[in-house]
Amino acid sequence: MSIGEDGGYGDDRGPGTGQTRTRLPDGEGDPYGAARRSRSGLSSRNLVTIVGVVVLLIAAIAFANRGGSGNSETAAGSGDTAKDPAAAQPTAPTGTKPVTGKNGGIASGFAKTQQGAESAAANYAVALVSANILRPNERHAIVQQVFVPAKVDEMQTKLNAAYSVEFLKKLGLDANGNAAQGMTYVSRTVPVGTKLVNLAGDTANLEVWCTGLFGTAGAQSTNPVTSSWFTMRLQLQWANGDWKVDGFSQQDGPAPVNGDVKTSGADQITKAVQQYGGFTYAR
Repeated sequence: MSIGEDGGYGDDRGPGTGQTRTRLPDGEGDPYGAARRSRSGLSSRNLVTIVGVVVLLIAAIAFANRGGSGNSETAAGSGDTAKDPAAAQPTAPTGTKPVTGKNGGIASGFAKTQQGAESAAANYAVALVSANILRPNERHAIVQQVFVPAKVDEMQTKLNAAYSVEFLKKLGLDANGNAAQGMTYVSRTVPVGTKLVNLAGDTANLEVWCTGLFGTAGAQSTNPVTSSWFTMRLQLQWANGDWKVDGFSQQDGPAPVNGDVKTSGADQITKAVQQYGGFTYAR
């Protein structure tokens, strides 16, 4: 997945600028298969299909941000850093509860501290690259909750245009962002770690290293759920007593080598998505 405000990713490839390497089992039938993944048996057609899903999502959000402040790359690397950016900053639990409540299912009420900013960035990364962002009603609620008030109307318009009916159709979804009967669309982001780039007064720039699952689970799916690795850069602003998103961008990686893991069947993926809930992320 890749998000950006600089317009560099806004082509028709969709959300994702790099190439995602994915292995699928040999043979035909259930695209998830029960056989062990082959190291060399992936057809070019399957590879294009799988990469296309992730790429489409990334490009849509990049398109939505195109024409924004244009300072996402600069802001993330400007100013005095709170810590030596070259030094390791492990994402270890502090033992402090990140928030006291939620708004629309998204954590809110973050402290005006480094820990609060990092927790906000992790939770907002999950919301901005979720399946709900593709559904009009849920998307509007997310934008209202996540962005600074001055950016809400602008981002509503841009995301509505990015996630058009035509775009959703490319993902196999209807106008409401729902998969066909018997299918489950998956877009779930998992933060692996956070890094504070800059914290000064009412602004904070952070990076969130993420992995995620994207695609459609179902026995007849032509876009099987696959994984991706990406880094989100978020510019936060203190507004109305909480951290809110003022700008964001995304780039591929860092990505590890895919393991030779047995692929689960479509029904197992569907049940896992439905039965395993997400977390509120804290620094």
